[in-house]
Amino acid sequence: MLTTDQVAEFLRQNPGFFENHVDILMNLQIPHPHGGRAVSIGERQLVAVREKAKLLEEKLRELIQFGEENDAVGDKVHRLACRLMDAPSLDASLDTLYLDLLDHFAVPHVAVRLWRVAEENPDTKEFAPVAGEMREFVEKMAAPYCGNHAVYESQAWFGEAAPHLKSFSLVPLRRDDATFGVVALASEDPKRFYPEMGTLHLARIGDLMSHALWRFVTPVREPAA
Repeated sequence: MLTTDQVAEFLRQNPGFFENHVDILMNLQIPHPHGGRAVSIGERQLVAVREKAKLLEEKLRELIQFGEENDAVGDKVHRLACRLMDAPSLDASLDTLYLDLLDHFAVPHVAVRLWRVAEENPDTKEFAPVAGEMREFVEKMAAPYCGNHAVYESQAWFGEAAPHLKSFSLVPLRRDDATFGVVALASEDPKRFYPEMGTLHLARIGDLMSHALWRFVTPVREPAA
């Protein structure tokens, strides 16, 4: 007795079989995919085509929605760039970042740390000391970090909100291949920053902030360890 695999292989090897045996093709009945009744091959193929078309329509809707969301975020990044261009000082640039991320990107917690640049004001939180292991982690980043765990000391940068934070992101600040700081983002929502999320816009925000801040800081050469 032939197996189903042998029958399937025979039909693949003999594509003209049903052309020579039309009576068999016309009388074939197969179960309907959504019910118990039997249908012809033609009707079954029509059902399959309709199901495939439905899946393609759903995929198209997802792509359109993704494109619209991506365009909206891109517009926000563009407007942030315009506001940073107008910022006349380091403090103004930082304030623009903090307010923009909160008001337009819905990021509730933002912290910035700078190093290898001269301190404009030793009491400014952005110039607070950063541990070597934290700085080394940021300097080795090839792309923004996103995840549900804070990296080293960064969770403490968010003050009283720190114990309630569930997701985090780190965006390095770089100019001329030198890392001079980091933008840390955090949220109480565990799904706000997750490992699989795209980081294109975060990277662009990092580039914008790097250029904006670099105008108002003085690089310093640190002594070799």
